[in-house]
Amino acid sequence: MGMLGESLLGVELPQNDKRVLAIVETDGCFSDGVAVAANCWVGRRTMRVEDYGKPAVSFVDTETEDAWRIWPHPLAREIAPNYAVEANNKWEAMLLGYQRMPDAELLLWQPIVLHRPVAEIISRPGLVAVCEQCGEEIINAREVVVGGRTLCRACAGNAYYDFGDRD
Repeated sequence: MGMLGESLLGVELPQNDKRVLAIVETDGCFSDGVAVAANCWVGRRTMRVEDYGKPAVSFVDTETEDAWRIWPHPLAREIAPNYAVEANNKWEAMLLGYQRMPDAELLLWQPIVLHRPVAEIISRPGLVAVCEQCGEEIINAREVVVGGRTLCRACAGNAYYDFGDRD
């Protein structure tokens, strides 16, 4: 996917700068593979995880805002053994077959338009606000304003957690 992203964007991957943003749609080893192939990392603010549980990635050129979403071809697992007839098992057939298959049989891709500008997705490091409800620090312009109050996303009603019963 990294090599195809490089071709589609016309930007060298793995990158040596922060020009490309990768938005991965699952966590785990898939995200690690994208990180290594593209040199995009959560810690470098060149990767975002939008966890839809899908092995898909969107590569975004932060200078032009061109973006391409890439995902596995639904028949790739069935086709892979045709490219690895010497394989001893289905796992080896997938490993070898995926390396040999043409992109069009392995992957699907489409240009996309982001719902938010790249600058808003990446934000600006070093910005700090304080949630007026919980008092916690909010970094990188991730605060929201609700009813004129600066809130963290959790206090604004968009939390992934609840403190539950604290008795």
